[in-house]
Amino acid sequence: MKSVELTNVEKHYSGFHALKDINLTIEKGEFIVMVGPSGCGKSTLLKTIAGLETVTSGTLTINGRDVTKEEPGDRGIAMVFQSYALYPHMTVGENMGFGLKMAKRPRAEIDAAVKRAAEILRITEQLDKRPKQLSGGQRQRVAIGRAITRSPEVFLFDEPLSNLDAALRTQMRVELSTLHAELGSTMIYVTHDQVEAMTMASRIVVLNKGAIEQVGSPLELYANPINHFVAGFLGAPRMNFFEGRIVTVSGGRVSVTVEGLPELQFADIADVKLSVGDKVKVGVRPERLKTGEQTGDASFDAKIRLIEHLGRETILHVDGSPVVTTGSDTGTQNITVQLGDVVAFSNGQSVKVNFDLSDAYLFGPDGKTITPAKAATRT
Repeated sequence: MKSVELTNVEKHYSGFHALKDINLTIEKGEFIVMVGPSGCGKSTLLKTIAGLETVTSGTLTINGRDVTKEEPGDRGIAMVFQSYALYPHMTVGENMGFGLKMAKRPRAEIDAAVKRAAEILRITEQLDKRPKQLSGGQRQRVAIGRAITRSPEVFLFDEPLSNLDAALRTQMRVELSTLHAELGSTMIYVTHDQVEAMTMASRIVVLNKGAIEQVGSPLELYANPINHFVAGFLGAPRMNFFEGRIVTVSGGRVSVTVEGLPELQFADIADVKLSVGDKVKVGVRPERLKTGEQTGDASFDAKIRLIEHLGRETILHVDGSPVVTTGSDTGTQNITVQLGDVVAFSNGQSVKVNFDLSDAYLFGPDGKTITPAKAATRT
């Protein structure tokens, strides 16, 4: 059953095109996470769904009802912001029940809703306290509880965990996922944190410059990015991109040269128009690069610039002969290698880095992925 549907939604601000032809269908009970770089339109899109922003054109329906021109309070949504926005002079219980009080609901109904929300969020013992007596995580629970008491059709979250420290963010991710499972409600969540997106979402919506680039499950988007932008945005450390040029094209096979690497032979390439001399990019995720003398389809010599020991993994920043492109497409020789476990290396050490072509991606001149789809889970 469709919970939220946006059709050809556009948003303009005095000549600035903030949202471009947004078409998105969200099923009832989904946990949708919207990600993208700063200024991509994700918060604007969330506020549009909430009714805090009006659309320039297009339609928005919630549970089959056209709410495009309805006020926020009439849309059946509840929103949780980055700031807790709690009233300091009210108790936790009063803050949580305030929306129902303003709606002039019976006292017994308000008390029952607050009690239920407090039990779900495990803050029953905090109901008589003031916000200043609570930790950041507890205050965020109160803000979420205020949304729960309204029994909305759709929950909207605008970077609700960004004010919390790392440990609390991890804890709250688990609690929000548990809350979603318990309530079975539709939740739409905006974040800049890839870990939140990958761990919490039923589907991820990747936005760029006001448009949707790709929608899909976390593992599907990670394994099969539709283009160079999505491939580079999802994943930390970021995918390595090597500048290449096509030297031969024969049916579904192309040969690509990358400075510092042997000629790369890609098969089963998508049916797109390619020509000898076209500039392309070869992408390899850091965890798919190997060190040592293992045999791979391609290898190169490198020198370690920096080592990051993270306990469960070791990240090497190495200087190699292939030219790597950064987000601004400037050339560098810094390549990222992600290795499992703690590995004994030292700065300045020479290493051989290699990879298999089955782990590599080829992006055409227009940035679109042209290598075959990969399994979402691989060994």
